[in-house]
Amino acid sequence: MTTLQEKLRFTWDRLPYVCADVAGTGGQIRQETEDFQVEELPLYLPEGKGSHSYAFIEKRNLSTRDVFVKLLEAGIPERNIGVAGLKDKAAIARQWMSVPRKFEDALKSLDDFEDIRILELSRHKNKLAIGHLTGNRFKLRVRGTAEEALAENAIELARASIDIINSSGMPNFFGPQRFGNYGNNAMDGYKILMGERVPGGKQLKRFFISSLQSALFNQNVCWRLERGHYTGLVSGDWAKKHDTGGEFEVKELETELPRALNNDISALLPLYGKKIKIAEGDAGALEREVLEHFEIEWDAFTGRRGARRITRIFPKDIELEEESDGYTVSFSLPKGAFATVFMREIMKVDVDAPRMSPHLVETA
Repeated sequence: MTTLQEKLRFTWDRLPYVCADVAGTGGQIRQETEDFQVEELPLYLPEGKGSHSYAFIEKRNLSTRDVFVKLLEAGIPERNIGVAGLKDKAAIARQWMSVPRKFEDALKSLDDFEDIRILELSRHKNKLAIGHLTGNRFKLRVRGTAEEALAENAIELARASIDIINSSGMPNFFGPQRFGNYGNNAMDGYKILMGERVPGGKQLKRFFISSLQSALFNQNVCWRLERGHYTGLVSGDWAKKHDTGGEFEVKELETELPRALNNDISALLPLYGKKIKIAEGDAGALEREVLEHFEIEWDAFTGRRGARRITRIFPKDIELEEESDGYTVSFSLPKGAFATVFMREIMKVDVDAPRMSPHLVETA
């Protein structure tokens, strides 16, 4: 019998493929720093004047938090540092950061560090805040594609999977980064929800709860895929327009279902919280089933605001380039989507899989 801890631990093998009928290319990412590159797509660009100084930085093998620490050491209070999102550590990552204008010299000091470059400086009227981006542009190098993939031409296999994703979308799963090095953050979130003590400060505990919300969302998407509702809708659904971002409750299923099948809209599934009411009809039944699967009551999430997240997304501007030992793929994703999910569909390997926790290692 599967334990609750096993249900909540992130593993790729629980998440079904959309491109299951196409063989994977195999291979590995992140073999060299240059193999994983990500650039923020801003919601707006700084105007060139205002009360806040902006820097567009490039960092190598540093997390966004690592850069925060350097600014803290330069004398900038944490509350004054603005970013739109957090970027991978094992990568070359480019993103905007902001500080009040009086700290501009400290911001410029980032250029003194070997693994940080300031690519552009400007000013704007407001602090950069989390979510002030439209998405991210990725350029990933896949090395060492499997021999069987090379025999059929790895890049052709990649194109075949991409064709399916272009046709039906990519599942908007939360990737392994959300669940920690050992994949157990959601279990810690569950313990906090149940009133148990978990080590860590307030911010870390909020992240654990967020991981739990993510685990429940992933399960809902899994069942949608397995039960044939991934590209469509069920009664009681909420939906989002892919072109404008507008969200609405589906009142007439017969009217809206063709729009979903035509990729104009997709279902919105809950990140459980006090602002999110359980849906009506079959959608609500599935939302309750997810909670029962993880032994959680709906009102346990009253400490979180909650939201609804789209079931699937469509990567943009996908480009493939053949390499001597694999290929390079470039693509853009909306904010909140995970490049690891996209790469797993193409490669059919456990991209960035969590390590096995020593507490879960089986003994003979």
